[in-house]
Amino acid sequence: MDGRSLRAVGWARSLPLDSQVKTARDWARAHLAELGWTRSAPETVDDVLLVVSELVTNAHVHAHSTAQLVMSWDNDCLHIAVHDTSPVLPGPRNPGVLQPGGRGVLLMDALADHWEARPCPHGKTVVACFRPPAQGDA
Repeated sequence: MDGRSLRAVGWARSLPLDSQVKTARDWARAHLAELGWTRSAPETVDDVLLVVSELVTNAHVHAHSTAQLVMSWDNDCLHIAVHDTSPVLPGPRNPGVLQPGGRGVLLMDALADHWEARPCPHGKTVVACFRPPAQGDA
């Protein structure tokens, strides 16, 4: 043992097609409040909630699937994972100025510290990592 201990917490929620994306955001915000992030890292909370909205919307609209949303915090990174039943991995698109969609990858690149999409036997999972600002940064 190296003397360090890992403390991790996590939450999971299934969001059927008939659920609203606001339900996912409210659920995520409540757990971010449990972690103290709404007080200590409000800008990061905003970024997390925007990505949660994007990923759940994509699962519902593009995959026509229930979104399986999992949040986990390992004292280094907050992992936001959304699984859906589509095997199609997200990729960069070049949306027109007036197009309402096509900016998800750009959004993830801009807001998450790291993100990746993984194929799974029954679809895909997109995972984004967020680190709060270090104490004293502001």
